[in-house]
Amino acid sequence: MNILNQNKTSFAVVLPAGGLGKRMGSSVPKQLLSLRGKPVYFHSLETFLSMDEIAEVILVVPKDWKSHFEQELLDGNALSKEYQEKLKIVEGGKERWESVKQGVLAISKSSHVLVHDVARPFISKDIIRKSCLALEAKGACIVARPVNDTVKVVQDGVIQDTLDRTTVWLAQTPQSCSVEQLKSLYKKMEQNPLDFVPTDESSILEYFNIPVYVIRGDALNDKITTPEDWERFSNNAFYKNQ
Repeated sequence: MNILNQNKTSFAVVLPAGGLGKRMGSSVPKQLLSLRGKPVYFHSLETFLSMDEIAEVILVVPKDWKSHFEQELLDGNALSKEYQEKLKIVEGGKERWESVKQGVLAISKSSHVLVHDVARPFISKDIIRKSCLALEAKGACIVARPVNDTVKVVQDGVIQDTLDRTTVWLAQTPQSCSVEQLKSLYKKMEQNPLDFVPTDESSILEYFNIPVYVIRGDALNDKITTPEDWERFSNNAFYKNQ
């Protein structure tokens, strides 16, 4: 059911699926590995496609794998015709932010965008809806969760400082913004390139002094990066207890 209503706000999702997952030690991109009977990327893709709140989904993939995704999703029977009509597949760039940019530029009928990493396969519809509502009511926002452990700053193997953990949050996705705002920032970055490589959308927004609100996430929305992460997410007990 679509909980977003009166004011015709429309939402797109960009799913960057361009990472090769080298830390997983796999010969194929980690997003194509099978997790609980489906490719990693397919879990979040299916979740977003199934939601009435989401008008279009842009899947951003590595150039050399684009035909694979097209054959699997647009030419095959993996998705219904309704889902296929909501989906676009585009080639990514060298860096993550460049891939997201390609996805944002492919949006054709939505006013706002949620960017979500497919390596976070078990995003809940509740978090997605909260992101849409916060984006509509407040503006740019991200999903994050507070840390539970004491956080140390370490350099060359030696502790330099201890941070106040009550102010430290672990960034997750979706990270959300208006489409026009992101496009405007990309134009500014073309004219005056940043002096750092942004690892997420929030870092771009922060650089341009745009307030970013936080929505509380959960452990099930953590990212699969290492073999240890894979074991955790493959564990039935972990999945059921979240």
